[in-house]
Amino acid sequence: MTEETINAAAPGTWKLGDLEINRIGFGAMRLTQDGPAFAPGAIPSDRNRAIGVLRRAIELGVNHIDTAAFYFSSLRSANELINRALAPYPDDLVITTKVGPGRGPSGEWLDHATPEQLRGQVEENLRQLGRDHLDVVNLRVVGTDSIAERFGALARLRDAGLIRHLGISNVTPEHLAEAQAIAPVVCVQNQYGIGVRPEYDAFVRDCGDQGVAFVPFYSIAGTRREAGGGGTDHAELLTVARAHGASAVQVRLAWTLHQGPHVLAIPGTGSPEHLAANVAAGALRLTDDELDVLNALHRRDA
Repeated sequence: MTEETINAAAPGTWKLGDLEINRIGFGAMRLTQDGPAFAPGAIPSDRNRAIGVLRRAIELGVNHIDTAAFYFSSLRSANELINRALAPYPDDLVITTKVGPGRGPSGEWLDHATPEQLRGQVEENLRQLGRDHLDVVNLRVVGTDSIAERFGALARLRDAGLIRHLGISNVTPEHLAEAQAIAPVVCVQNQYGIGVRPEYDAFVRDCGDQGVAFVPFYSIAGTRREAGGGGTDHAELLTVARAHGASAVQVRLAWTLHQGPHVLAIPGTGSPEHLAANVAAGALRLTDDELDVLNALHRRDA
């Protein structure tokens, strides 16, 4: 693939509520450290390189960045890097953040926020990003219990003008129905990719039927999760990659985008080279036969 001329607009656009974005975005989780995210003792990223990656993403047409206040290493905060690199923000830039989890100053995970604590998390994201409102806030969920109280608390902050649109993350179809009964949901952010959570296939389609964006995380890393890509890929996937002069990572991203016009991609990286390759994956068009092969691989690895 010729990556230099490919823009994030290549796979088209989608609207999060009234906010139109290119379907290839950028995830900020890996921006603050070298190596696996959240690892104890992780080496902080080079500040200038991280700022350069963010600015290059905008140059490549990325106008959707996914972040969180709990994305930080010992010396770096993803939100503050975004603020430093991009403020004053482009008019078309949509910043999506998430609340629910929290980490202490030393990086240890805290209990998930109560409905009363969510306002503080929203205000911390506002402070770090230098914004007077947040474009999209995802409620990150652990477990299958009701989310009504917590999502209702965010809906009240939306009514107060601190949040423009709401989403949910790491959820079930039942959670989506519960949230939709309280306030409009513009996106669902769940783990999904080739061979990862094929049981979500119907959920992905259902989100599209409802006009809700489906935003997979770990679509490149798969079961490696915070460790990122770099695992061993199956021969079938590598064959498709060679046919397009592409990498296995690019094929994984392209497959994700082929799951529907409402499916977005938020690959993260601290590398300018990987950034360009990820954006270029949006222009990769898989044939029906290739999709059949990759779909079979996806279900086989269940």
